[in-house]
Amino acid sequence: MKKAILFGASGFIGSYLLTELLNNADYDQITVVVRKNLDINHPKLKMLIGDFYSLPSLKENIVADDVFITLGTTKKSTPNQDEYYQIDHDYPVLAAKIAKQNGAQSVFLLTSVGANSNSTFFYIKTKGETERDITALDFDHTAIFRPSMLMGDRKENRPLEKIIQKVWACINPILIGQLNIYKGIQGKEVAKAMNNAAKNPDEKVKIYSWEGMHNLL
Repeated sequence: MKKAILFGASGFIGSYLLTELLNNADYDQITVVVRKNLDINHPKLKMLIGDFYSLPSLKENIVADDVFITLGTTKKSTPNQDEYYQIDHDYPVLAAKIAKQNGAQSVFLLTSVGANSNSTFFYIKTKGETERDITALDFDHTAIFRPSMLMGDRKENRPLEKIIQKVWACINPILIGQLNIYKGIQGKEVAKAMNNAAKNPDEKVKIYSWEGMHNLL
């Protein structure tokens, strides 16, 4: 039996992924690192309260075979670029580094379509640098998930996003060929793909865009 650790369990994808992992018979323990207690009770669940600053003090408890990282923020929630970068880059890299030092073999990272460390766009560049620096940690297996438009209901009220989702649902059918990487995908489907990818990792580094995630469902 294996152990998994999840960073970002309270987020949109992370909350779905936590359910997937708890139901995954391959794991006998799922550890989550969250800023506040989750209202969830499960015999396999181990909860650690912490954040970027307290993470080093939790090091002895950050032990797992597989590491799942779905951390991220938005410009609206975190308008300060330095704070944004800390959440989207520094925290995931530090989490992965500590887990690797404690023997983790595989990491499963959520980023975004178009992630590119050489981009001039801050969001895309940050995601790309996170991919680059976590890949450089040299896990046995590194799986990167790059969804485009995330579909589904969020806890937060985002009326504009709901409108965009409806538009995206209409254009999804014409996003074919090389454009299929921009297809919208349900948040719960991304979570299911990440969980399923962990069952038989076979490549050193693998990037999943829409088609790759769809094939894992």
